[in-house]
Amino acid sequence: MVSDDAYIAHRLHLLGEWDAALAALGPDAEPELRAEIAVDRWFFRVEGHEEAEKAVAALDPASPAAHLLTARLAYSRLLFRHEPRADDRAVAEAGYRATVENGDEMQRGWAEYHWAVLLDNIDEDPAGALPRYETALEIATRSGDGYFESYIIRHLAPHKEPAERIAMLRRSLHLRAALGARPQTIAAQALLADNLPASDPERAELIRTFRPGAEELRIGWLLSEN
Repeated sequence: MVSDDAYIAHRLHLLGEWDAALAALGPDAEPELRAEIAVDRWFFRVEGHEEAEKAVAALDPASPAAHLLTARLAYSRLLFRHEPRADDRAVAEAGYRATVENGDEMQRGWAEYHWAVLLDNIDEDPAGALPRYETALEIATRSGDGYFESYIIRHLAPHKEPAERIAMLRRSLHLRAALGARPQTIAAQALLADNLPASDPERAELIRTFRPGAEELRIGWLLSEN
């Protein structure tokens, strides 16, 4: 049974209220949820890396959750060029592989997705990434997890022809909005805008819509890209 504090923290997490979500949990409660929130805060705001690392270090190091979150931190240091470590590429892949081998189905799905993103964004290896995206999408579809699907199709979309790409980006946006996942919705609005023609009125409306939210939540990488 989910505790009241964990439920409140989860809802605040969806809203991008990461500090309030962590405060709702307390320092020793729900370590996996705490680590996930801390890692997400770091990823969206590019701040709080040390706290995120400490939260992940508090987990059982052999657990799939620890492997996955350790890998995500390593990947994000490479992506943001934030004091990347010499072994970050190897650590990221090893963590994803360990989660695929030892996690439950949803953990395996998320690991396949994140592994695909590593191959896609860091290695620039779409041929290696696409089968892992497809495996992750099969799991998301089978489980009916729209939140997870929204992540996968956001990254699959750039590999599709223009009409399918826009349709996938719109679906990702709608899934996120329906679930109340505010930071992800804002990111989806920005990406859809970036893929529409400069003359499209929808593009201008999306930019007017997402920028105030990105500023409020301090998602700096969204503001710098648009």
